[in-house]
Amino acid sequence: MNKIVANAEAAIQGIQDDMTIMLGGFGLCGIPENCINALVAAGVKNLTCISNNAGVDDFGLGLLLQKKQIRKMISSYVGENDEFERQMLSGELEVDLIPQGSLASRCQAGGAGVPAFYTPAGYGTEVAHGKEVRYFDGKPHILESALTADFAIVKGWKGDRYGNIIYKGTARNFNPVMAMAGKITIAEVEEIVEPGELDPNFVHTPGIFVQRIFQGAAFEKRIEQRTVTPKS
Repeated sequence: MNKIVANAEAAIQGIQDDMTIMLGGFGLCGIPENCINALVAAGVKNLTCISNNAGVDDFGLGLLLQKKQIRKMISSYVGENDEFERQMLSGELEVDLIPQGSLASRCQAGGAGVPAFYTPAGYGTEVAHGKEVRYFDGKPHILESALTADFAIVKGWKGDRYGNIIYKGTARNFNPVMAMAGKITIAEVEEIVEPGELDPNFVHTPGIFVQRIFQGAAFEKRIEQRTVTPKS
């Protein structure tokens, strides 16, 4: 089955106002840059976005925030985006902050068909407010529900027309679990290769989870915080 679509604009067809979308990546690493730009251009609004972070002011999800296209963010780390902070403090943006491990586990549970699980992370904090608590081995755990989405949008290093994907480095942090949890999963990759060229032992997302794949036109691959060693 050939799952290749022409470009980001074709890949995001069907994403409408008020939908929930997952977007892979860790910081600015491994984010679906081309699809985010296409969503900005398409003007869809009132989105609920599930993402580890909220981009920066002029890149990644920060572009959707600038255009007021996001109604709610479900995230873990949001410390690099001034516009996100402004919208959250003013009440313009709904925000659900989740411990990073819990966010990954909730996406993984959604992809695996597990409706909920217990975790000690967040007990005794605002994260636990209104959630069921049970004790295991004498330790309190809170009940967390799985996360799924209308669309999951991920970014891979290499893929083939069947939708098999390999991620590179830090991009593996959230992309694989989110790829499993979308009703429709879109993958933008740096390179599309012929079937059989990807070593099956190194495929991180099997094609069964992916409905659309395309080769991205360009990737900036920005670095959030660049640190260099001073010359001695």
